[in-house]
Order: sequence, then C-alpha cells, then structure tokens
Amino acid sequence: MKLVRFGKAGAEKPGLVDADGQIRDLSAVVADIAGDVLGRESLKRLKAIDPASLPLAPAGERLGACVGRVGNFIAVGLNYADHAAESGLAVPPEPVLFNKAPSCIVGPDDTILIPPGSEKTDWEAELAVVIGERASYVSEADALDYVAGYCICNDISERAYQIERSGQWMKGKGCPTFGPIGPWLVTTDEVDPGDLAMTLSVNGERMQHGSSATMVYKVPFLVHYISQFMILEPGDVITTGTPPGVGMGMKPPRYLKAGDRMEVSIAGLGIQRQVVAQG
Repeated sequence: MKLVRFGKAGAEKPGLVDADGQIRDLSAVVADIAGDVLGRESLKRLKAIDPASLPLAPAGERLGACVGRVGNFIAVGLNYADHAAESGLAVPPEPVLFNKAPSCIVGPDDTILIPPGSEKTDWEAELAVVIGERASYVSEADALDYVAGYCICNDISERAYQIERSGQWMKGKGCPTFGPIGPWLVTTDEVDPGDLAMTLSVNGERMQHGSSATMVYKVPFLVHYISQFMILEPGDVITTGTPPGVGMGMKPPRYLKAGDRMEVSIAGLGIQRQVVAQG
C-alpha cells in the first residue's frame, strides 16, 4: 500500500495510491497519515478498503510530506563504506546518529532553499524508515515489526555548517526545506529494504547511483540500535545514510546553486523532483 498526503502546505489530506496510480482521498476514514494511524492494526484496516470506494483527489494537487506530525527525525551518518571513503572518514564502529529538525520536513517536490550566506549546500539520496509502533529496547530480530514502511528522503546538508562550525552535525542538517520526504510511504509488505537501487541527478547529470544493499548497518539493526537510546514513536522517521556521489566528495567539490534541479529515486518508492532557490 502506498500512502500519501496531498494539498496545500499545512492543510494536507490523507490519501492512498490505487492500482492505476491515482490518489484516493482517505480523509473520511482517517484524519492524517500520522501517529497511531501507522500502527499494524490501523494499516490492516486501511488495506481492507476498496480504493474504488474512495473519492479521487483533485488532479494536480501538491504532494506533501508522506508522514505528518513527525516527532523525531533521526539520521544515520557514514552508513555506506564508499561514502565514508569519499568523505575521507573511517566507517564508524557503531552507527553515527544525529537529529534533523522536524521543522525542515517538506513535500517531495517542494522548492529547496539555500540558506542565506550558504556556499556548500549538498544533496544526499537516502532510504527513510517510518516507525509504526512504539519501540523501546527492541531486538534486531523483531525490529521490522515496529516499522510501518519506507520512503525517500533527500538529506539536504550545508557542509560548512555541519563540519566547519564546530559542535554537532545537526547544525548543517535542519535548515528550512532540508528534509523532503515522499512521495509515498510504502508499507513493509510491498518493499524489501535490503536491496533497493538509489539514484540522484542534478540538472540531468547522474551524481549518485547505489543500492541499500551496501549499507554498513542494515534497517533491522538500526531500529534495534536506536531504540536502546530513545523511545521511537509512531510516525518517527529514521533516514539511513547515503551512497557515494555527494557534492562534497567531488574533486573539486560541487554544491547546489539557485536554479538547479534535482531528481531522486529509489526503486519501489517513487521519485522526488526539486528546484533549488536562494533562501
């Protein structure tokens, strides 16, 4: 099942994608794709609905972030060995965790804003995990039972803020519009996160081409690991790291500028298309 949120920013409605790729309006069934709606029993009820019984969403509606009211937006750093190498860093002995501000979350095709004064705004195609059940100290073997589904995240990053301003990485990770997620939340019965092709292009030029198969720390381990340090709640998002090909790793480095166009895809999870503007 593919779940979406559509409509104007801040007033999105819940929906699902039918077999013909049309968005069906779920707002008479649930208030939002958020919180407890993402639990196992709730998703079973949604899957039992005949999509044809739901009204079609208006054509051409904006897609919002595929999850609403995200509480914790957690990111994993250096989770692909080849990306760590292009960054000049060793693969960490345990996952590197940092926060992205939930306020940076936007829709999959919304405009990306370069922060005022930024000269090193970068891209990162990532597989994101959406939590469906409250998770605390869960085992690796049971971890996927706590996952509602998966989506694309473009982990936009300001490298000078992240690396050159001292302190934690979160400084370069939570600026407005730095967290587009979607277009769809795809439930776990439709996606195996273990080997998904991932690509990102800028102005039609392929920058990233990798697979989730080359993750150092896999999705079940990450959910297990993070749940040892915090309680994960339904609707929390974990973005799991990026394959090589980021702008910082190029020689010379290449960063985003106003007018650039990005396209991000992950097999089975759809495509994001973003235009970059000066904030």
